[in-house]
Amino acid sequence: MKMIDGIKFVAFDLDGTLLDSVPDLADAVNKTLQALGRPEVTIAQMTTWIGNGAEIMLGRALSRSIEVDPDLDPALHREARQLFDRFYDEGGHRQSALYPGVKDTLDALREAGIPMAIVTNKPAQFLPHLLAQHGIAEYFVDVIGGDTFPLKKPDPYALHWLMEKHCLAASELLMVGDSRNDILAAKAAACYVVGLTYGYNYGQPISASDPDIVLDHFSQLAEVVKLGR
Repeated sequence: MKMIDGIKFVAFDLDGTLLDSVPDLADAVNKTLQALGRPEVTIAQMTTWIGNGAEIMLGRALSRSIEVDPDLDPALHREARQLFDRFYDEGGHRQSALYPGVKDTLDALREAGIPMAIVTNKPAQFLPHLLAQHGIAEYFVDVIGGDTFPLKKPDPYALHWLMEKHCLAASELLMVGDSRNDILAAKAAACYVVGLTYGYNYGQPISASDPDIVLDHFSQLAEVVKLGR
């Protein structure tokens, strides 16, 4: 297993990386589509539409394609977002679950004195409850949502912000994610990046985005940053 020296901070994506959230997202999207008189979508479809934030995900659901229909009615899109936010919140994230090895690995990173952050494109309003519900809120010194800053992944804005705030060189920051947006953001910030094979990534293999390291299991991350060595 390839290892990376000198990592002092780790930033994590959320959906498809720490948390399998597609069942709750699909449920809220389908309730939204039902309310709008539109046909439902499948879990398989939803898995390929996650990663660019709620607005684009809903645009894809309304378009029934990964390419958002340029003629999609903006008023319909806004109504869908309002409905989705309500249904997703009311659902309580009860169908989502941490991936195997997540909590033990976060524990090991914290015990090794490595601070951690969330950098996700999910709307920030959902993050405090979601992280607390799954018992991982206390691991993160910063929690950055898709609307926290003017720009979201694949833009490196959030990663640059973390480097500036925590006085990090790019070589000291590791991004961990399951999507090409995570890989592109990390490469643009010149930091290291791990790609996870089990996430969503629009149905494409994460290796195609050329991360520094590809992992099949979250727990392998401890070896990459050489915990316990």
